[in-house]
Amino acid sequence: MFFSVIIPVYNRPQEVDELLESLNRQSYKNFETLIIEDGSEKRCKNIVEKYTDQLDIQYYYKENSGQGFSRNYGFTRAGGDYFIVFDSDCIIPPHYFETVNQYLEEHSVDAFGGPDRAHQAFTPTQKAISYAMTSPLTTGGIRGNKRHAGTFHPRSFNMGISRQVFEETGGYRITRMGEDIEFSIRIINSGFKTALIEDAFVYHKRRTSLKQFYNQLHFFGRARINISRFYPSEIKIVHLLPALFTIGFFVFITLPLWNLSLFKLFLYPFFFTCALLFTHATYKNKSISIGALSVLASFIQLTAYGHGFLQEWWAKLKE
Repeated sequence: MFFSVIIPVYNRPQEVDELLESLNRQSYKNFETLIIEDGSEKRCKNIVEKYTDQLDIQYYYKENSGQGFSRNYGFTRAGGDYFIVFDSDCIIPPHYFETVNQYLEEHSVDAFGGPDRAHQAFTPTQKAISYAMTSPLTTGGIRGNKRHAGTFHPRSFNMGISRQVFEETGGYRITRMGEDIEFSIRIINSGFKTALIEDAFVYHKRRTSLKQFYNQLHFFGRARINISRFYPSEIKIVHLLPALFTIGFFVFITLPLWNLSLFKLFLYPFFFTCALLFTHATYKNKSISIGALSVLASFIQLTAYGHGFLQEWWAKLKE
């Protein structure tokens, strides 16, 4: 099976270098790589040229149109049986394509995705962020394993589609703000079969600081409401949880201003939650400092998403 890897890039040459190096280490070699430079000022063409003798690679520069339409640009130029999309801040383990190829030989699947993990070389902050986005104790942990709820919706940091899926759906219809969610919903509504390939994971850097992480999750919360403009029924109870948590946390931290006794009562579940997150994250990462950072990252994951969700919901009500 021949794969086409589509990677949109915007001002991240160093990330592309690490990603291409990981692709060069793949045990399964039957794939091409298309780098789509989306109007970057910091171009990665020189980085790509380092790998022309090692990878079947193509470089394209285009005017900025956002990541969704840049992926479409790559799809129209790809020659593979399946198109695989990675974010530029991913590192791909050596077995990835071998794992995907074996799965597709044994299962009839039109679109698939895999989970993400923290690489051992990640910074403590990146490992804490990865924990918050994958832990079963946060809403980040509702995807990426066999026990995920409902039909699996692939996400574009690690996603594959057959050529037929692209030809029949036309690819992405929006370029940002939930573009991969909208695409996944439309793939499923078109009757195509999706699957999670648990062992086809990637190491996803996401953000390098907690401030960047907050901004990213705030945008994710807004994106979920944006998707409801296209598919009103796609707001599920699980999507409301971060918003409810955010409201509850705001009430909790303001309780001392009007009811100190009630505040003291809620201190117990608050500290229990923190202790549970700290213990689990410390065990998973074998590090007390990452465990402590993971508590903060988990609260950011929930409140940033919840804030963005509520902000965009209010904006939608005023439309």
